[in-house]
Parts: sequence; C-alpha cells; structure tokens
Amino acid sequence: MKTSSPLKWLLSREGLYYLALALLLAVILPLALDPFRLNMVGKYLTYAFVAIGLVMCWGKAGILSLGQGVFFGLGGYCMAMFLKLEASTPEATAHQSTPGIPDFMDWNQVTELPWFWQPFHSFSFTLMAVLLVPGLLAFIIGVAMFKRRVSGVYFAIITQAIASILTILIIGQQGYTGGVNGITDLQTLMGWSIRTDEAKTTLYFVAVAVLFLCLLVARWVDHSKFGRILLAMRDQENRVRFSGYDVAAFKIFIFCLAAMFAGIGGALFTLQVGFMSPSFVGIVPSIEMVVFCALGGRYSLLGGVYGALLVNAAKSGFSESFPELWPYAMGALFIGVVLAFPNGLAGLYRRYVMPLEDRLLRGKKTPAAAPKETTARRDDEALPDHLSVEKP
Repeated sequence: MKTSSPLKWLLSREGLYYLALALLLAVILPLALDPFRLNMVGKYLTYAFVAIGLVMCWGKAGILSLGQGVFFGLGGYCMAMFLKLEASTPEATAHQSTPGIPDFMDWNQVTELPWFWQPFHSFSFTLMAVLLVPGLLAFIIGVAMFKRRVSGVYFAIITQAIASILTILIIGQQGYTGGVNGITDLQTLMGWSIRTDEAKTTLYFVAVAVLFLCLLVARWVDHSKFGRILLAMRDQENRVRFSGYDVAAFKIFIFCLAAMFAGIGGALFTLQVGFMSPSFVGIVPSIEMVVFCALGGRYSLLGGVYGALLVNAAKSGFSESFPELWPYAMGALFIGVVLAFPNGLAGLYRRYVMPLEDRLLRGKKTPAAAPKETTARRDDEALPDHLSVEKP
C-alpha cells in the first residue's frame, strides 16, 4: 500500500521535529506545569507568532523589520476593544456619568462611543480585524517603501520609527485608547470568563493549535515556488528583477503575511493576560522580537518558536532577580548570537547534532571536522533553474 504524502512527511526528519514540538507543547508542558506557569508559557507562545513571521520576512526574504511590535499591538488592541465593549454594558457601567462606554472614556469626559469602536461589538468583525488591520497597515507601508526600492537598514530604521510614532499616538489619545495604561480589566469572552484557571488552560491549547496552523501555512509558502523565489530575491534581488519578477509585490506579500501572524499573536496575548498596553508596541519590544528570531535561527520556522520560548523564559527568570540588568543582557545576547552563531540554535543543531543523528540512525559516519557555519541555503532551498548561480 502506497504511503500518503502527509504521512510520509510526518515520518520524515522534518515531520518528526514538528511532532516533537507538538508533544512538548500539547502533552509534556501541560502535565508538568501548574496553571499559572502554563499560562506564562501560553503568553510566550504568542510571541512565537511574531518570530514565525520574522523568519519568513527576514530569514527567507531578507527584509529586516524592527517594527513588528506595531502589528502585534494592533491585533491585541482589536481583541481588547471587543472584550472591553463586552464588559462595558449599561448595567455594568451604571455608576458612570455616561453608561455603556469603557471606563477610561468616561474618566476623560468622552460622552459617546467613537465611530471606530462601534464595529467591535461584533466578534466576527473583531476576528477579521485582527488579521486585516495589521495586514492593511503592512500593505500601506510595503507599497510606500518597496515600490521605491527602500530596503536594508533604511527600511529597518523606518519601521522602528513607525513603532515609536504609534506608541506616541496611542499614549496621546488617552480618551480613545486608554493611554499609557492601555485597555485593562478584560474579564469575559462572549460571556465566558477568561480569568479562571480552566479558561487559561483552554486558551493555552487554542494558542498551540493556532500556532501549528500558522507554522503549516508558513511551511507551505516556504516550500512552494513562491518560497524559492523569495530565497532568490534575498540573495540575488537584481537577478530576480531582471528575470521579469515583480520584486516589490513579493516583498509586500510576505511583509503582510508576517504582519498578520503578529496580529494573531497579539490577539491571543490579550486573551491570555487580560489587557493590552502601548508597552508592547514600541521600539524595545520590537527589537526583543527580532532577538527571539535570531536566537532560534532566522532561517528556521521551528527555531523561531524555540527562540521565543527560551528568551521569554530567560527574561522572566532573570528579570525577577536582576530587573535593571535584563535590557543589557538582551543586548549582549543579540550581539553574541550575531557574532558567534548567526544561524542561531537551529544552525548549531544542524552543525553538531544532525551528523550524530545520521550516524546513529542511518549508520553514516560523522565528519571529522564540521564545516564552518554559514548562511548558505539548505539543499531544499534550491533556486529556480533560471535564477541559480553556478559555483566557480
């Protein structure tokens, strides 16, 4: 009997890596951790969505964005607006001077729900907004930048500036956004309490399921012809352009996809922690998100997930003991990763562990000296024939 393609992939080395991650997240951690710690891991997983998008955007396409916190925050604010409106019923806000609006609006003498809050009474609209609002902003930025061939460090600086601008805008419009405190005191989702241990555990499993859905989407894009062209564009952009491809369109698409992944992560973060504030939107969190991707391996989707988990776990542990030193530790970690192992943990795994696996499982001999780690393509990242570069 012929083995089906999905089953064949699951039994391959790559498929086993995905199964190992699924076993870790869906079985081992829920059994080993109490609800409080499991909720913390669920919060860490929401950053993994951003890391996956950065792997596709930075690692695969060569587009370094230092403003992914913008899209993470937009997705989180969309979900927070729905949850806040649900909590702001006329009965629950009868003590306010203007019942039926969020408490921070009443404190700031806003007497009517703003027009852009009105659609967030609908959960269906909110789910669409979590995807479309970050995607639309990414599309506008992409068209403005990529059509003018802005790339490299200039694009990174511009996205960083956008993160700073949005933070200032959110804080300045306190009556509509909650200001520096953000949108807080979120208790229920369609009448279901999200603050109980059972709800937090359920939301954790929802985050795991959606994470694997995004991983499979990213993997499908990566292994398609589109993904091969992204790699060619990363390494030989002018050759891709001269071959007749619209480089700007490819960049816009992958940038929007990364933004939508980040928006999903932000929405799940709001559900996990019960609030959203501008502290998750600005420059510092955006740079931390790049560190997640760099540590795990910017060429590896699974590496991005592990990087997000490890860095956030280290942040929680280290900042509890030395809160003032954590930003310096984060900077040193990023510099060390870039200088010592630019392919991150995934690169180290391929260099040292995979040869041992080959020797133990397939009887192959481990090379006497492992090759120096580089950023070269893997065998499954071959370029299309007419874009490949012959080796000298």
